[in-house]
Amino acid sequence: MAAEAEQGFRPLAEASLVAYIKATPALASRLGGGGSLDSVEIKEVGDGNLNFVYIVKSSSGTIVIKQALPYVRCVGDSWPMTRERAYFEASTLREHGRLCPEHTPEVYHFDRAMSLMGMRYIEPPHIILRKGLIAGVEYPLLADHMSNYMAKTLFFTSLLYNNTTDHKKGVAQYCANVEMCRLTEQVVFSDPYRVSKFNRWTSPYLDKDAEAVREDDELKLEVAELKSMFIERAQALIHGDLHTGSIMVTPDSTQVIDPEFGFYGPMGFDIGAFLGNLILAYYAQNGHADQANDRKAYKKWILKTIEESWNLFQNKFVGLWNEHKEGNGEAYLPDIYNNSNLLSLAQKKYMTNLFHDSLGFGSAKMIRRIVGIAHVEDLESIKDASKRAECERAALNCAKTILKGRRQFETIEQVIEHIQSFDRN
Repeated sequence: MAAEAEQGFRPLAEASLVAYIKATPALASRLGGGGSLDSVEIKEVGDGNLNFVYIVKSSSGTIVIKQALPYVRCVGDSWPMTRERAYFEASTLREHGRLCPEHTPEVYHFDRAMSLMGMRYIEPPHIILRKGLIAGVEYPLLADHMSNYMAKTLFFTSLLYNNTTDHKKGVAQYCANVEMCRLTEQVVFSDPYRVSKFNRWTSPYLDKDAEAVREDDELKLEVAELKSMFIERAQALIHGDLHTGSIMVTPDSTQVIDPEFGFYGPMGFDIGAFLGNLILAYYAQNGHADQANDRKAYKKWILKTIEESWNLFQNKFVGLWNEHKEGNGEAYLPDIYNNSNLLSLAQKKYMTNLFHDSLGFGSAKMIRRIVGIAHVEDLESIKDASKRAECERAALNCAKTILKGRRQFETIEQVIEHIQSFDRN
C-alpha cells in the first residue's frame, strides 16, 4: 500500500469524499456548489466484485462517484488488482458515449491518480436489467436499444469505419488494460476447464457436470480457439463485460455501465455476453415460477428479445457499413469492393463469422457462470438447490452443445429452437 499512497491514491470514505467533491469544481457544480454541499446524502451501492460506488445527493442534484480499489473487493487484498482499470472504464465510457450518447451515461470528471470517476446518476425507476429479468418485467425496447448500442460502438471503432493508423492508436492505448483481460482469460477460458480453487457450483447436484466440463476434450479445443481470438483479435473497442448486470433499464430507457474491461477485442465477445446472459435468464425462469405465475409467457418474451437483438443488430450494423462504404475504413476498400454484389457477399461472410463468434463467446460466458468463480443472481436466487441445479444443468448442456456446434447454426431462430429443446418445462 505504500507505493499506492506515494502515487497520491487514498480510498475515500464518506467524510473524505465530501471534501474531495468540494475541491473539485466539475463535481461540486453538479451538486449546486456552496452550501448545497454541507448537507449531502451519501449511499454506498457497490454490490459488484471490484469497486466502491457512491450515490451522492444534494438539494440541487445527484451524481455517482466510483473508485477502483487496488484489489478484488469480493476477495480482499489477497487478490491484487490494478487501479488503472478505472482509467480504461472512463475512457471507454467517453468513447462509447461519443458514439452512442443515448445509451451511455456521461462522465463529468476523472482523476487518474485517485482512480476515481464522477458520472451521471441514472435515476429511478432505472434498475439493473438482471434484477428486472428475475422479477419478470418486460422491456419492449430492450432489443432495439441494445442492438443500437452494439451496432454503433462496434462498427465505429472497427476497420470497417477507421483507417489502420487511427485503429492501431486505439489498440495501443487499450493494450495496457492487460490485467483485466488476463482476469477474463483466467475466469472465462481457463478455470472452468481445470481444477481451480476459485471454481464453485451447486454441489453435490452438479459435481458430475463440472467434472464432465473438465474432461471434455472437444470442448477444450473449441474454448482454446475462442481464447486465442479474445487475446489476438483487436476488432473493435468492446465493453468487455456486457452482461445483464452492466445494463440499467426502464421500459423506455437503456443505459450501459461498467466498461472497466474495455479493450480492442473481438466484437462477438460483447454480443455473446449479452445474448448468453439472456439465455441464462431464460433457464432461470423455471426456478422463479410459482402458482401465481408459471413464467411461460415471460420465457417467450426473453426468446423473442434474443431473436430481435441479433436480427436488429445485424440489420443496423450492415446499414452503417453501407452508409459509410465510401469512407476511410480500410478493411474493405471502396475501389476494390465497389461492386454491390461483391460487397453484399463480403458482408454476408463477415456477419456469418460474427454470428458464430458471438454464439461461441456467449456459450463460454454461460459455462463460467455455472461452474466458475462468479455466478449470476438469476440462478443464485433460486433457493431450492435441486431446482437451481436443474435449471443450471439445462443451461450448461445447452451452452456446451452450442459452443461445440456453433458453426452449424445459420440463423438466430435455429438457436432459439435449440435453447427450447433443453427446457423441460
